Amino acid sequence: MHDRPSTEEAVSLVDAGTHVESFRQTRSNRRTELVEDYVELIADLIDHDGEARQVEIAQRLGVAQPTVAKMLKRLALDGLIQQRRYRGVFLTEAGKELAHVSRERHQIVQSFLCALGISPETARIDAEGIEHHVSAETLDAFRAFLLRGA
Repeated sequence: MHDRPSTEEAVSLVDAGTHVESFRQTRSNRRTELVEDYVELIADLIDHDGEARQVEIAQRLGVAQPTVAKMLKRLALDGLIQQRRYRGVFLTEAGKELAHVSRERHQIVQSFLCALGISPETARIDAEGIEHHVSAETLDAFRAFLLRGA
């Protein structure tokens, strides 16, 4: 006989409660992902151009202007942006804070991936997705790893 575990033994399911919590967390992360992407992009446009306009946001995200208008309405209701007629979109203090936290999280994930030997371009692209789904515990571990390597 073999000393290795059978395939059935090696592949065991986690309990239902753990599954439920994992999927609940993933759904929650997906809901906030778009909000964070918009706020971060708005902050980048303001830093670069002094303002963020709906047409530029749509162009950068590769979506239609009505899609952007709908999201901007949501961001305004959430207190993250202010829209000024003929002047564009500006972040509130809450929006600025969210943008700051999102940028920091993105930078930590990107730096961690680069430290593993991933190319900067691939790390930037991958970090864009990972940053929204990484837990605080994992992000702290990435940060600690980077500090040890410095």
